[in-house]
Amino acid sequence: MVLNYIWIAFFVIAFVVALGRLIFFGDTTVFQDMVGSTFDMAKTGFELSLGLTGVMTLWMGLMKVAEAGGVVNLLARLIGPFFRKLMPEVPPNHPVFGSMVMNLAANMLGLDNAATPLGLKAMTQLQELNPKKDTATNPMIMFLVLNASGLTIIPVSIMVYRSQLGAADPSDVFIPILISTFFSTFVGVLTVSLFQRIKLWQPVILAYAGGLTLAVSLIIWYFVHLPQDRVSIVSSTAANVILMTIIVGFIVMALRKKVVVYDTFIEGAKEGFQIAVRIIPYLVAILVGVGVFRASGALNFIVDGIGYLVAGMGFDAQFVPSLPVAFMKPLSGSGARGLMIETMTQYGVDSFAGRLACSLQGASDTTFYIIALYFGSVGVRKTRHALAGGLIADLAGVIAAIAVAYIFFG
Repeated sequence: MVLNYIWIAFFVIAFVVALGRLIFFGDTTVFQDMVGSTFDMAKTGFELSLGLTGVMTLWMGLMKVAEAGGVVNLLARLIGPFFRKLMPEVPPNHPVFGSMVMNLAANMLGLDNAATPLGLKAMTQLQELNPKKDTATNPMIMFLVLNASGLTIIPVSIMVYRSQLGAADPSDVFIPILISTFFSTFVGVLTVSLFQRIKLWQPVILAYAGGLTLAVSLIIWYFVHLPQDRVSIVSSTAANVILMTIIVGFIVMALRKKVVVYDTFIEGAKEGFQIAVRIIPYLVAILVGVGVFRASGALNFIVDGIGYLVAGMGFDAQFVPSLPVAFMKPLSGSGARGLMIETMTQYGVDSFAGRLACSLQGASDTTFYIIALYFGSVGVRKTRHALAGGLIADLAGVIAAIAVAYIFFG
C-alpha cells in the first residue's frame, strides 16, 4: 500500500514540477522528456527482466543442485541459530536459511548477478511459509532489509569505474564504503528488530554479530596493508575464485550423493525462468515512476534546495553535489551509477564530491527496486514496515558515508 502511494507521488510531483518549468521558465521540452522517459524506462524494465532470465535460469538450476547435494541444508544448520533468533517464525533448519546465507554472501562479495537469483529463491521459500500470501511476513521483511542495506565487503565495480576514469588510487574508497555499508546494515537490522520486537542482546545474536564484525575488521586490516596498486586486482580475483569454487562445490556435493546433476539443474532452471517472467510488470512499474520523476527535474530541484539551505546556515556544502547519487540509489541502481560517473566526470574523479559519490553508491542498495523485485516475484502487495526499514537503513548509510568522507578526504 505504501509503495502504491509513493509510486503515485512520483507522477504527481513530477507533473507539478514540469508544469512549473513550462509556465515560469518556458521550458517546452520538459514534458517531451518525461514522455520519452516513460517509454525508455518501460523498455529498460523489460530488457532488465530479459537479461535477468538467463542469470535466473542458471542460478536457480545451481541452487536446485545445491539443495539436492545437501549444501543448503548444511548452511542452514551452520547459520540457522542466528537467523532463528532474527526470524523466530521460520521452522528450525529450514532450507531457506541456506538460501539466505548464499544470497547475503554473494552480496558481500559484490556478485550482483549471483545474489539476485539466490535472493529470489529465498523469498519464494519464505512465501511458502506465509499464511497471508498478499502480505509480507516478519521474516520476509527482515531478509529484504538485509538486502536493501547492501552490506558489501568488496566493491569491485566501483573501483573499476574509478580506475577507468583515471583515479590516482582507485581503491581509496574501499574502506569508507565498507564502514558506511556496515552502518547501513546495522541500523537496518536494528530498525526492523524494533518494529518486530526482537531482542538483539541475546547471546547467539551477539556471538554471530561479533564474529561478523571481527571478520570485517580483519578484511579492513588486510586491505589497508596491501599495496594500493594490488587492492583492485586481489579483490576482483578473490570474488571470481570464490564464485567458481561455489559452483564446482555444488556439483561435487551433488555427485557425492549420486544426484543426476544435469536433470536436477534443468528442473531448477525452469523455475528460474518462470520467476523472471513474473517480475516484468513490477520492474516496469517502478522504473517508469523513477524515470518520470528524474526527467521532470524534481530530483535536481530537491538537491539545489538542500544546497542553498546548507550554505545559508553557514555549513560546509561540498557534500551537496554528491547528493543526487544518494537520492537516486534507493530508486534505481543504474541511475545512481550514472550519477556517480557524472559526478566524478564533472568534479574530478579524485575530488571530494567524486569520492563521496562512490561511497554513497556503495553504502546501500536499491530499496524500491528490491521491494518491487522480491515481493513482486511472489505476489506480495502489502509490504508493511519493509519500506520504512529499508529507507532508514539507506539514510544511515548516507549519513555514515558523508561523515566518513570528511574524515578520510575532507
